[in-house]
Amino acid sequence: MATPKSRSRDGYPGRALALILVVTVGLVALMFGTGNTKPRLGIDLAGGTSVTLTAKSDDPSAINKANLDTAVGIIQKRVNGMGVSEAEVQTQGNSNIIVNIPDGGNTQESIDKVGDTAKLYFRPVLATAPSGVSAQPQQSGEPSTAPSGSASPSASGSASAPASPSSSASKAGRAVSGALQADPTTPASGSASAPAASGSAAPSAGASTPAANPADVAAALTQGAVPAGLQQQFTALDCSVKEQRKNYQPTDPNAPTVACSYDAEQGLWYKFALGGVAVNGQDVSKAQAVYDTQSAKGWMVDLSFNDAGSKAFADTTGKLATQPTPGNQFAIVLDGQVVSHPYVSESITGGSAVISGTFTQDDAKSLGNVLSYGALPLDFVKSDVTTVSPQLGSDQLKAGLIAGLIGMVLVVLYSLIYYRGLGLISIAGLVVSAILTWSIMSLLGAGVGFALNLPAVCGAIVAIGITADSFIVYFERIRDEVREGAQLRPAVQRAWPRARRTILVSDFVSFLCAAVLYLVSVGKVQGFAFTLGLTTLLDVVVIFLFTKPLITLLARTKFFSSGHPWSGLDPKRLGARPPIRGSRRRPAPSQQTQEV
Repeated sequence: MATPKSRSRDGYPGRALALILVVTVGLVALMFGTGNTKPRLGIDLAGGTSVTLTAKSDDPSAINKANLDTAVGIIQKRVNGMGVSEAEVQTQGNSNIIVNIPDGGNTQESIDKVGDTAKLYFRPVLATAPSGVSAQPQQSGEPSTAPSGSASPSASGSASAPASPSSSASKAGRAVSGALQADPTTPASGSASAPAASGSAAPSAGASTPAANPADVAAALTQGAVPAGLQQQFTALDCSVKEQRKNYQPTDPNAPTVACSYDAEQGLWYKFALGGVAVNGQDVSKAQAVYDTQSAKGWMVDLSFNDAGSKAFADTTGKLATQPTPGNQFAIVLDGQVVSHPYVSESITGGSAVISGTFTQDDAKSLGNVLSYGALPLDFVKSDVTTVSPQLGSDQLKAGLIAGLIGMVLVVLYSLIYYRGLGLISIAGLVVSAILTWSIMSLLGAGVGFALNLPAVCGAIVAIGITADSFIVYFERIRDEVREGAQLRPAVQRAWPRARRTILVSDFVSFLCAAVLYLVSVGKVQGFAFTLGLTTLLDVVVIFLFTKPLITLLARTKFFSSGHPWSGLDPKRLGARPPIRGSRRRPAPSQQTQEV
């Protein structure tokens, strides 16, 4: 039984082993509980889609390396999330950007985001109407030319579904207010109504919306705010026709224009007459989806502007707040399409604002991404979209797994032949490291989009050698102590400080190389660097929380402490020189000859 003194020398190895056991079991349980039992594969292993984007601009000098690099960074953030989902984005030539997107659950969504490459603008809304409905100005009392039961905008610019007295307001028409910390006046979550105009009452949140009156659509154009030329474009625009949706893109951002918006919930297109650009999307410094628990508004989008954007946004919202519906709205326009058109009731100063309404979590995140990453310095067209077959990737994955298996078998055989009983400890450590690596990669694939590509597989194979090297360093330090005549338990404790320094220095150098490689590289090389860095950190965890405590416990057993021939710590086999009790250690034979 260990005495308190020996226990203080050995530490408390049981606690460390219990900790790593809990962590390992927890990660495995989380992996199976979430259903993410396999790492997500990259495009070179699972196939995917390659998209070629070609830059275009009225000013040829604008298509330069600086603007292309800026566009690459923005697209990378859009489709790559945290930068480890292995969607490769890089320039090709002087005007092209190549985007490789691996197959997965959000492949089509990622491809669509790649296509959203136009500039982002905030424009005031002059008029709005359902697409396909005649919106010619009408005098009071004139019969409407719109079909009976057609949808029309609500007070906020949203529309109710055709002939549905209980349909909800359009999700695109949200309320925008000041900073989240000072938002006492914003309507409750689900409300998309602006302040009542001309003494009429606005519908309350969750209230039934009556069938739309087509005359209200025409009334929106009688406010005198729509120029005559723009009114003709607005009347002629049919957003249900794909070719028409991008026909009205002015070269001058300050010029008024028309745009379309699609309400997926109602399955309807809406068209907008818009003023010149009030705020440039490049002036948005940050936008993110947030969940408000204080006033029960649910999901919202919190956005901040830089100095130029703050002033422009304050001036614009101050002017819009005094206008009747729909003139109190501004449209967020991306690639000529309105992605949201919230209303305002007051000037919003301070450089931050909140867009609230009947947002789902996905709606809020999608709008936040558009606001964060929507503004590109150039316009792009998809010049080529190619599907990559996973057949070659499957062969490469098989070859990589075979290489890893061969490496693992060789390490196991070497450990058993050379270290015998200690080799079992190294094998157990490799198994623990493999379980941790697999579960973390599987969870990262679902959590942050990490994709295992072929270089990442190579990084995992290299990690086998790194982990085995840590075991060898510690084992050899212990064997050196045994050769010097020390008993096993003191040898284990004295060997640890020197082995620990060597292991930490080696792992630090490996992790530093991985970090630098990750920062300066792109695409697939980042997968190698990420895996190498992750496995290096796990090596430190395994050697400290598993290998060292396990050896400490085994050193108390008779099999190892007595130096059994199959333990790997046999003093005779190691050439140990036993010390003489009560005297100095016997000198070497050469020293005895010289003394005589």
